[in-house]
Amino acid sequence: MKIHKFENEIDWKAFRRGKITGSRLKDIVAKKNGSKKIGFYELIAERLGIPADEENAMERGHRLEGEAVERFESKTGMKVSRDLVIWEREDIEGVAVSPDGWIGKKEAIEIKCLGSARHIEAVITNEVPDEYHYQKLQYFIVNDKIETLHFCFYDPRLKHKDFHVIEVTRKQVQEEVEAMIAYQKDTLAEVDKYVQELSEF
Repeated sequence: MKIHKFENEIDWKAFRRGKITGSRLKDIVAKKNGSKKIGFYELIAERLGIPADEENAMERGHRLEGEAVERFESKTGMKVSRDLVIWEREDIEGVAVSPDGWIGKKEAIEIKCLGSARHIEAVITNEVPDEYHYQKLQYFIVNDKIETLHFCFYDPRLKHKDFHVIEVTRKQVQEEVEAMIAYQKDTLAEVDKYVQELSEF
């Protein structure tokens, strides 16, 4: 066993970066299905020398969204429309999505400027992270014309693979989309019922 001594906490913290420590092990051990936990991707980010992620995720996303759209347009040659809008399903009031952009009537774009570990996860797995699964579906749920969603990840702190696009097609998600349309319709009906009951005097 090696013992490393430090004169100050700054050097101590710097030495810990990119290493599996006792407090991090729970974030590294693989899930039961064999998929990696976020700690695995944090180790990669730290070993790449990416600074610790201290910026508020929502603020970073808002700040970088325009750059990400420009990268998408440059990479694909497509022109993205970006008006500030909310799409709502015609036959079910209350089922909506706020698109980051769209291309014509059949394609939409969702931008994520995540922390570096989450970005690296998306690049390596080439899958939309689980936490955005329903957001991904909502585009197809709300807009029956959308055939392709370009789910874009942008992190300019990375020297390579700083921009990554995962294409999601209606064919891939249609079965779940249909189930979620019915689920949201039933949920809103139940919400309306309770609102009416609780509004009566």
